[in-house]
Amino acid sequence: MELTDSNNLAKQIKHWGLELGFQQVGITDTNLSDAEQHLQHWLAQDYHGELDYMHRHGLKRSRPALLHEGTISVISVRMDYLPESATAMANTLADATVAYISRYALGRDYHKILRKRLQKLADKIQAEIGNFGYRAFVDSAPVLEKALAEKAGLGWIGKHSNVINRKAGSWFFLGEIYTDLPLPTDTPATTHCGACVACLDICPTQAIVAPYQVDARRCVSYLTIELHGAIPVEFRPLIGNRIYGCDDCQLVCPWNRFAKLTHEGDFNPRHSLNTQQLLDVFAWPEDEFLSKTEGSAIRRIGYARWLRNIAVALGNAPTSNAVINALKSRLDNDSEMVREHIQWALDQHLILS
Repeated sequence: MELTDSNNLAKQIKHWGLELGFQQVGITDTNLSDAEQHLQHWLAQDYHGELDYMHRHGLKRSRPALLHEGTISVISVRMDYLPESATAMANTLADATVAYISRYALGRDYHKILRKRLQKLADKIQAEIGNFGYRAFVDSAPVLEKALAEKAGLGWIGKHSNVINRKAGSWFFLGEIYTDLPLPTDTPATTHCGACVACLDICPTQAIVAPYQVDARRCVSYLTIELHGAIPVEFRPLIGNRIYGCDDCQLVCPWNRFAKLTHEGDFNPRHSLNTQQLLDVFAWPEDEFLSKTEGSAIRRIGYARWLRNIAVALGNAPTSNAVINALKSRLDNDSEMVREHIQWALDQHLILS
């Protein structure tokens, strides 16, 4: 492909991406040597906890051509997902009787939405130039998506490890197309966190142990989503009413004053998941949990971890007969893990009463 042709194709790819609903499209090469060093240091500290997949694939994560042979360029995209205002989110977090679910998970599973759009983008490229080598990813394989997004100019990796865009904040999803096309690359984003440490200070469990270093073993998102067993007792009081993930570091980030609400209806809350009472979601039988999380990222944790997380939140809720009775009503749960967390929650209220 001649240079003029590749430049024109890159412009078309970005235009098509915007037409498909992405807010930004960037292109980068596959040199992730700096990110590879950062990843190896992070793994050496055991900050990944039970995230075994972070080292299972060796260097495929930081060397794209090892994951998809022939890759020389990466098309990186972002899509905004913010479903409500910062004030609404803060109000939910402040009400200990309401369940807080990370805002990325309130609507339809983003994996499916972005993957379909990326396939449509690949189809448009193929219709223009003929067959080419590619593979699309949305948080579904050993891909250093944040490092690629930074190199592609979509934003910089902030001190909380999320990607931040100067004009759009950090409330967005990322996706990639690995390709064998020799495309011109964009200018990498530069860091603009400055001396700000708001995200480090706000983290409920102090999981951001240093700028750009997150100890997943302490992170509420890890504890409520990735961790399969018991949540360590020392973190339970700190989790508050967060039953699936955590957004605190994004809520406090000053760059998110530029974030815009999403135009994607699929990212809007389903089944009032942004305002559900803890007692109500704790009362859901398994079939209702499965029904109301159908097509959602939430379903991946399963019913037992759902109850585990809510039990912890109820242990942190104001003491009332309704809370105590709800917890007691589930003490016969089949899962030993769930029973243990329910008993812990009951003990919190007995200590206070």
